[in-house]
Amino acid sequence: MHVTHDPAAAAAPTIDFNSFLAVDIRVGTIVDAKPFPEARKPAFRLWIDFGPAIGVRKSSAQITENHPLETLVGQQVAAVVNFPPRQIGPVVSEVLTLGFPDADGKVVLVQPSKPVPNGGRLF
Repeated sequence: MHVTHDPAAAAAPTIDFNSFLAVDIRVGTIVDAKPFPEARKPAFRLWIDFGPAIGVRKSSAQITENHPLETLVGQQVAAVVNFPPRQIGPVVSEVLTLGFPDADGKVVLVQPSKPVPNGGRLF
């Protein structure tokens, strides 16, 4: 799924601004988080509230290395909300929760530096 985790990799090809606008990245609050033992790689199942216009959406996220399960509920995260649902084992993931790789290639969630309203769009 990922093109590269190498921080020294060249930038992706140039896109126009309308291509950027087509990707709908919103902030939401994790309202529930559960283990996902059926996943091929260690992951959690997340339920993220994106506010009244989008509602609560499900996601599978490989964030187990840097984010203990018991700390997730109440955290705000960024996610792409307009990709089609994706079947991941027995679970349908409705959004792509975003993160960056740490020095070991493990996911660190993209989060606002202070609380913002759920559903806010990245610009």
